[in-house]
Amino acid sequence: MKLVHTVVLRLDGGEADIAARFSDGTVRFEEPHPLEIRRGSEKLNGPVVIAGFGPAGMFAADLLASHGVPTVVLERGGPVEERVRAVEGFWAGGTLDPACNVQFGEGGAGTFSDGKLTTRINDPLCGYVLAQFAAHGAPPETLKKAKPHIGTDRLREVVRSIREGIRQKGGEVRFHARLDGITVKNGRLCGITVNGEEMPCSRLILAIGHSARDTFRMLARSGVPMSAKPFSAGARIEHRQEWIDHGLYGKMAGHPALPPGEYQLSHRVGGEAVYTFCMCPGGVVVPAASAAGQVVTNGMSVYRRDGENANAALVVSVGPADFGGGVFAGMEFQQELEARAFRMSGGRCRGCGATVGDFLEGRKGLRLGRVTPSYALGLEPVDFDALYPARIAEMMRTGLRLFDRKIQGFASPDAVLTGPETRTSSPIRIHRGEDFSSPAVRGLYPCGEGAGYAGGIMSAAADGLRVARRILEETAGE
Repeated sequence: MKLVHTVVLRLDGGEADIAARFSDGTVRFEEPHPLEIRRGSEKLNGPVVIAGFGPAGMFAADLLASHGVPTVVLERGGPVEERVRAVEGFWAGGTLDPACNVQFGEGGAGTFSDGKLTTRINDPLCGYVLAQFAAHGAPPETLKKAKPHIGTDRLREVVRSIREGIRQKGGEVRFHARLDGITVKNGRLCGITVNGEEMPCSRLILAIGHSARDTFRMLARSGVPMSAKPFSAGARIEHRQEWIDHGLYGKMAGHPALPPGEYQLSHRVGGEAVYTFCMCPGGVVVPAASAAGQVVTNGMSVYRRDGENANAALVVSVGPADFGGGVFAGMEFQQELEARAFRMSGGRCRGCGATVGDFLEGRKGLRLGRVTPSYALGLEPVDFDALYPARIAEMMRTGLRLFDRKIQGFASPDAVLTGPETRTSSPIRIHRGEDFSSPAVRGLYPCGEGAGYAGGIMSAAADGLRVARRILEETAGE
């Protein structure tokens, strides 16, 4: 085993020339990219409103408020304190709150996750995002680790701090405030409706997340162009964390210098893919429904990542060949899978469960062994071939067998599958142009994961910054 370090040096001068001496690629010069804003000339005739207070909405609101722009955030769910009570009550067997749950509320879906701050995008804004998280209470090593994470326990405090920072800068954050409608005249946004009441709005940033299905339909009725986009579906797989550690580290497993093992696995056949996603070392599988009559799963871990199980989404890419044509075809495919899971679970919000051994043999079964499922509401043994379309089930089996060659024990017969995992990304893309505005509704800015332009906390936050920066560059300061 080797520990790999990247060392950052700041010299008094000549950094580019020094880096150029190393032709082996071990040293490179990295140009600093401060977040610079050049204000425009257009006068705002009302506040900039941001619908949604996940990472995209948060970082857009913070940047706008920092530059003195009248900013109002609308969040259909509650503040994080109230949200935690609602979610934990549901996980304890209580009633699901359709406005305040794992999907809706302050911080977005990422608040009940691992708080991963890794991303595939190579954007200078990512450094700014990490610095802001650290300034609001994220662990100091967030700025140094190759794979930083905050953990859902610490992320809640960070989210609260960002909210208070926005308010101190003059921004307004409204909870239990749902965007009900938009008013468009001559191709331009001229107002919005919130909780049934009209509200002035000069610009609207749509950072609504991937689960606001009623909002997607409202926007379509208002003439906002959008289209279906591919996403992925499958289940959560749970192993004992020690198996993953041993599979990755071998005889060095358990060494105090090594973190809990984590993995990312993928296999592609033509245009089809099966892969793991959102791996949570030492975490739990959580109920993540956002409305009655659904079963939805997600993964979560706290900062210490010290639970006995590891879990990850084991998912298969799906597209029009699976769900057909139409703007809402993918969304309706999600809904049907979640509703079918609810019926198969006995209508009690229990997760759909199967052990990997039974699933690979094509039979219904949940004969538990060394893995104790972590899903709070319990599991119902389910025939996954009746839950998923045949192609998804077969690709999951293919993935299990192939991934077992990479991590010994991945397809252990007593590993546990909990389904369905459906909210991997938005099934909708809300169209926008080079200026980030809707091509049919000027002043409307689709943003973040829900609009189809991000895939996690970091990329969503960066997209929120890009949209806010564009608005600042269009409009005049005081």
